Amino acid sequence: MNLPPYNKFPKIVSETIILRKIQDDDIKDIVEISFYDAMPALTVENAKEMQNRINQDYQNGTSIHWGIANKQTNQIMGTLGYYRGFENGIGELGCILKSEFHGKGFMTTAMKLVAEFGLNHMRLTKVIAITDKNNNSAIKLFNRVGFVKTADLEENEIEYQFVNKF
Repeated sequence: MNLPPYNKFPKIVSETIILRKIQDDDIKDIVEISFYDAMPALTVENAKEMQNRINQDYQNGTSIHWGIANKQTNQIMGTLGYYRGFENGIGELGCILKSEFHGKGFMTTAMKLVAEFGLNHMRLTKVIAITDKNNNSAIKLFNRVGFVKTADLEENEIEYQFVNKF
């Protein structure tokens, strides 16, 4: 496997988005979608602390997170990445998008790019995503991107695996 950290943080570019490292200047724009260990940030300072922990996890080789930037404005619209380590070559994707950017295809593009990056560049054996059974938006996203349901989990969650059917 080819796991983080990398000599240069990987930047992934499409026609509409740039997946890039989150900078200090971006934090103020993502406070409302900043989470760490399922705990939300309440202030800009909280969000900075969380981003520092995310950056440390990256340096420790247990995660990699990108900011989803609008290609025209470079504004961060959301985040996504692999977290919880890479045990047995499995990468678990998590994502969040600011509500004003929902329904525009940004997360569909980002998830597909990062799932493919996981398989092709990181050489993961499996890319998964887990969500609540009632999170219909996430379930629709996973299906659009090429994930298939693989397991019903405890606590009302379901697991999906990326199969790159496109």
